[in-house]
Parts: sequence; structure tokens; C-alpha cells
Amino acid sequence: MSGDLIIKLAARGDGVTASGRYASGAAPGDILEDDGRITPGPRHIAPVCRHVPECGGCQLQHADDAARAEFVADRILSALAAQGLANIVLRPAHMSPAESRRRVAMRAERRGKQVLLGFSAAKTNRIVDLAHCPVMHPALAALVRPLRGLLAQLIPDRRGASIRMTLADQGVDLLIAGVEAEGLAAADALTQFAHTHKLARLSIDEGFGAAARWEPDPVTITLGGIAVPLPEGAFLQATADGEAALVAAVHEIVGEARKTADLFAGLGTFALSLTGHVTAAEGARDAILALQMAANRAGRHVQADHRDLFRRPLSVAELNQFEAVVLDPPRAGAKEQMETLAQSAVPRIAYVSCNPSTFARDAAVLVAGGYHVDWIQPVGQFRWSTHVELAAAFTKA
Repeated sequence: MSGDLIIKLAARGDGVTASGRYASGAAPGDILEDDGRITPGPRHIAPVCRHVPECGGCQLQHADDAARAEFVADRILSALAAQGLANIVLRPAHMSPAESRRRVAMRAERRGKQVLLGFSAAKTNRIVDLAHCPVMHPALAALVRPLRGLLAQLIPDRRGASIRMTLADQGVDLLIAGVEAEGLAAADALTQFAHTHKLARLSIDEGFGAAARWEPDPVTITLGGIAVPLPEGAFLQATADGEAALVAAVHEIVGEARKTADLFAGLGTFALSLTGHVTAAEGARDAILALQMAANRAGRHVQADHRDLFRRPLSVAELNQFEAVVLDPPRAGAKEQMETLAQSAVPRIAYVSCNPSTFARDAAVLVAGGYHVDWIQPVGQFRWSTHVELAAAFTKA
């Protein structure tokens, strides 16, 4: 047989052979010919989006479900192995379905009468003018075409703008940044668009921060069965499906703990779904205030702590008050907090991560401190992309 067999998908989504050859757009089981051509194998499927491979948003639409699940698992196990951690129980990956992405960030540019709106092309800043996206929730996808008409009135020729859409309880929360919307005509256009498309909120950022131009009712997002005020730009899990999988894993780890600390709590994705008394620590002021307000209204036992955990992590004495700790840090991980957490006597830790590399680094610190990795639940909520999330259970005897 000529050519090399693609044996797995590498971290950035390229197929790789046993000899170390890489090929973009290859799936496990494909053959990478000597001249660089790819002969598809049984696990190579036709992409569902017409913009593949031009669009840089989805790197793995050519691989079947099993290959993508293996990719998610391999990313996690490889990161752990690099830290000397082996024999970890990895559960089957939970993969979010198509058309479930509830928040997206896009770019727009006007060229004469034409408005380009979409995502960046792979490895470039060029905009792929979006005609169809199988990742977006239908409520977001429905706005792409009419948005071009609105943007044509706001963006000067040869200028650009950025667009962020989030599906809230009341509908789509839309932010347009990098434009000037002064004058009666612009105000009328914004109001008409928001009314016609039943937006939850329409905000403009002219370079001084987002300012709401339309918000008939306070915008909220339901977390743990509680409506939480949704500040502009607040972090939200990409899909409701992926969020549910992570919350379920955290519930299993925390169990019936009477006192729990939720670190990097955000708006309360985990804090508001837990029983008992919860201390929620978060550095973003708007998010922690929204969490406290929602908890107070619902009568939940949540104590909010506006705290930068990178500069002022919880001490060993503070941590030892809790029966469980939940943490969901940003991509950089929680290196500073790990030093005290590893020395603590907290019996159970639920670590949620969106970066296998920094998670593995932090996990090694916990293991060195006497913790055991009971299991890891991989979650692939960024369908067809190389992003990987997980929830891990740690216990200390």
C-alpha cells in the first residue's frame, strides 16, 4: 500500500501519521499519499457546512462522531501524560448537538454596497461571508441575513465592526461594536430592527463601552432555575447542552455537601444549582453582583465574594471550612489557587476546565498534595472545533 495511514487527529485538528506527517483535512483511517493527496477512509465524512474548509471556525467537520470523541479524549490524556499523570478514568465524551451554540462573535466589513458578515477564514483575518452555519442556534442564525441590512446603515465604506450575539431568556442579546450610531436616522433604524426581530437587548459600543439602545425588559439568563441579570459581555457556557453536562458532573462530585466554595463563579452556573450554603468568589464585579442579586431574590444561601483569585487566592484556613470546592477558571488555569488548595483538607474538588494543558498542570499540583483523580468527564460543546472542556473529580482521604 502506498502512502501513510492517518492514525489520529493532532491538537490543532490536522491528521497525523505514525511517521509524523501532518495533513489538514484528514481523518483517522485516511491515507496520506506521497504527493500530499488524501485518500478518504471509512471515518472521513462530508462536511455539513458549505464554508468548510475556508472558515476557520470548524476544523473537524470531516471526521465522524467517533473520531471527534477520540480526539477529545486524546487531548486530555496527552496533557495529563505530559505532567506524569497516567491511569486516569476517562468517561465517554459528551458531545453537544448541532445548532446549539447560544453565543457567537462575528466580524463585519462594508465594501461599497456589500456588507460581509461572518467568521475569519482559517489562519487569516479575511471575513468568510456567512451563508449558513450549522453550529449556531437557529435564533441567532435567523438574524445573520437581516443584520447585513442594518450594518449597511451603520458602517462606513471600507470600515468594519464586531458583532456579538447571545441567546438570553427574553431573546437575542445583540451588541454591535466599532460603529457610530448618531442621529435620528440611526436611532430609528436600531429601534425598528430590535422591534421587528424581538431582540432582548440591542447595544452599541462606539469605543467607550457598550450602551443599551433597546431593552424593553431586564435581560436575564436562567441558571439553576433562577433568572440571573445578564451583564454585557458576561461569560456564559457556549451551549445549554454543554452547561447541563458540566453541571451534572459537578453535582455528582459535590454531592450533599453542606458548605461549598465556588471559585471563579461567574454568574453562578454552578453556585445556583448547588444545595447547602455556597460561598461564590469571582473577580468580575458585574457578574458577582448579578449572582448575589439573583440568589437573594430566590432565597438561596449564597454568599458572594468579589475577589481576584489570581492576586488573592483563598488561604488554607479559608478552604478548610468547606466540604467541597468547585472551580471553573479561565484558560490560564488556577495556578495561584492550586498552591493552597493542594495543602488544604477539602475532601472533594470539582475542577471544570476549558484548557486540558493548564488543567493537567493544576491537577499535578493537587496530586502531589495528596489528592486522587477519581474520574474525568470530557465535554465537547464546541462541536466540530478543537476546543475541549471537562469536569474532573478529585478526592482527598
